[in-house]
Amino acid sequence: MGNGPKADAFALFLEPEDRLLVPSIVVYEVHKKLSLTAGKTALDHFLSHALRARQVILDWTLASKAADISITHRLAMADAIIYATAREYGAQLITADPDFGGLPGVIIP
Repeated sequence: MGNGPKADAFALFLEPEDRLLVPSIVVYEVHKKLSLTAGKTALDHFLSHALRARQVILDWTLASKAADISITHRLAMADAIIYATAREYGAQLITADPDFGGLPGVIIP
């Protein structure tokens, strides 16, 4: 999806796309970061990939679970939403963000 320093480490987790979950807040965060740092081509590449994955919209139930997770694990709002989404769907969370370190179900390549 990208060509950053961790691209190879993440590549093995990106297939098959129909097994990927992409929370709506991840689209926001990646869209913003790529727009500021990598440009339109990288953003278009991410969006085309993300749109083939299963999109997860933040609803009331997930928001409530994320609030509890934020309190329990001292995670920022976006991180709590992302982690709550992974837990709700029984998915592994693959991230480079060290704020998730030590949490069950998280892989930091």
